[in-house]
Amino acid sequence: MATDQPPRVNGDFPDDPEDLLPEESVLSLDEYLAMHAAVGQRTRYEILYRLVHGGEMSPKELEEVLEIDDSTLHYHLNKLVDVGLVEKRQRTERGQDGLYTYYRATVFGEVTLTDGVDELIRGEQAFAEMYDSSSA
Repeated sequence: MATDQPPRVNGDFPDDPEDLLPEESVLSLDEYLAMHAAVGQRTRYEILYRLVHGGEMSPKELEEVLEIDDSTLHYHLNKLVDVGLVEKRQRTERGQDGLYTYYRATVFGEVTLTDGVDELIRGEQAFAEMYDSSSA
């Protein structure tokens, strides 16, 4: 459990990783880990990537851009919704009857992608440039 002053070992890191969470944390450590596990699957990463960088999209738009079938898409969308990286919205379109479903990244989805996997990729690019022997 989180405390005011977590015990420190090895410098600035607490002995228990859960102590990294703020006292009034919105999510548990397990919930954060579930988010990272979900985005660790390529199709889910690509869905989240499209939603973060392209904005809100309908299932049909996602199917077309990702070139996957409806059932596969919905399976992965449900996983992303379940862990809180994506939210599902329904709305009516102007001049049309019925509800239409759209998906968009949540704040957690944006941060998980841009400060997580995307940052690792950018870091690798910077590392490769730094140690590229052909630029010496």
